[in-house]
Amino acid sequence: MLPSSTVENYLKAIYHGVAGLNPGQRLLPMGQLAAALGVAPGTATTMVKTLAESGLVEYEPYTGVTLTGAGEKLAALVLRRHRLIELFLVQVMGFSWDEVHDEAEQLEHVVSDRLIERIDEMLGRPETDPHGDPIPDSEGAVKPQNVQSLMTCPLNTPVTVTRVVDQDRLFLRFIESHNLKPGESIEVEARDAASDSVRVKGKDDQRITIGTRAASKLLVQVSTVILIVLASAAAGAQSAPGAAPDRSRPFEIADNSFLVEEAFNQEPGVFQHIFNLQWTARREWEATFTQEWPVFSQTHQFSYTIPYLAAAGESGLGDVLLNYRWQASTEAGWLPAFSPRVSLILPSGNAEQGLGDGSAGWQVNLPFSKQAGDLYFHWNAGFTHLPSADGDGGSYSLVTPHAAVSGIWRMRPMVHLMLEHVIEWEELAEAGATRRRTVAIVSPGIRWGWNTGDAQTIFGLAVPIQRSSGDTTTAVFGYFSYELPFLKLP
Repeated sequence: MLPSSTVENYLKAIYHGVAGLNPGQRLLPMGQLAAALGVAPGTATTMVKTLAESGLVEYEPYTGVTLTGAGEKLAALVLRRHRLIELFLVQVMGFSWDEVHDEAEQLEHVVSDRLIERIDEMLGRPETDPHGDPIPDSEGAVKPQNVQSLMTCPLNTPVTVTRVVDQDRLFLRFIESHNLKPGESIEVEARDAASDSVRVKGKDDQRITIGTRAASKLLVQVSTVILIVLASAAAGAQSAPGAAPDRSRPFEIADNSFLVEEAFNQEPGVFQHIFNLQWTARREWEATFTQEWPVFSQTHQFSYTIPYLAAAGESGLGDVLLNYRWQASTEAGWLPAFSPRVSLILPSGNAEQGLGDGSAGWQVNLPFSKQAGDLYFHWNAGFTHLPSADGDGGSYSLVTPHAAVSGIWRMRPMVHLMLEHVIEWEELAEAGATRRRTVAIVSPGIRWGWNTGDAQTIFGLAVPIQRSSGDTTTAVFGYFSYELPFLKLP
């Protein structure tokens, strides 16, 4: 049987209905299916029998229905078309996210697979639609999401909204007006069973109380879970019998973080070469070379960073950074080390090819570092300013603030486990105006190395997981550092 729009709508409704069943339930009751489609139970039963004869569903009279493998794949491909169309309408056509569902309901049945493939390629193979719903791949496979609702996530813990499971236009407008769209960082402060309400703290510490039904429709990811687990594991290791007694000794590896800057300048007479390479699942990559030099003493440091990247079919030199960092303070008692940095951004990348921003600019970062036994904590805050960045039909002044935190556990003297978390509020130029999006990265990693005489060699690997605008991307990050003296000091 050739799939008609009616067949596809039935398969899609069964797909959604079965996904919402309680654990242990396999069959979707016919009354529930009929209600979802807005038809009489007898009409739904007649159609389901036809689908069963075609091998698309399994039907048990007086019990319910579920999809076969073939039916599930066909339903997933309908959802793929629907969600890619929604994303295309928002990102390319300028529709708002609350008006695309009805349009996609019509278009999903008439567009060709070839057009959908082109749209998928044009949008960069996205993983989620504007509402955070996962987009099946061309084979109908859906990448699982590790999410919780506002009813189950931890209290007073930063979480990132990843999905809104209700497509009602008024509900979506409510979500948008209260800054609860996918990509927003929020916290659940309290749940009140007596009033069936949930209190949420969002952007700019704005607080809102919503009902439990609405809260169950907002799915989130907990960005700090890995860090908590890492800290707990480290605490357990510190209390274990037979652990190394001198945990307060300085770290054998320092100033070798990947994404979060450590507050340590180079020692006098020592310079460092750093090579980074990051590769994404979309076959885009960026390599950087950084060299750090002390200027007469550890108080002042000069460095430069040269990027080379490949994206959207283009490759070449990116925007070069010239960096100055001042060792304002070192660790003393309970005080952390502090080493502010200012960088000059040179417009050396080709903006037309997407390799640069087309503007000179500057960046400020304020890194702090503090050791606590076999743990080291680093935290940063700063911003990047591009006064005349190339954008949609003109030049724009763009300011992107950022913040970051990391925890490093000394598992062995020269083997460290790391967890880094970076968030930036990126300002973009689109359609003749600017907008801001939240980009959050969680990156578990490991670094290890050895000393050879006065030189130190460090390798590192990490898996940065980025979440932005409802889309999740995963990359592989490689790190290499070689540090050695360039002169002998008395």
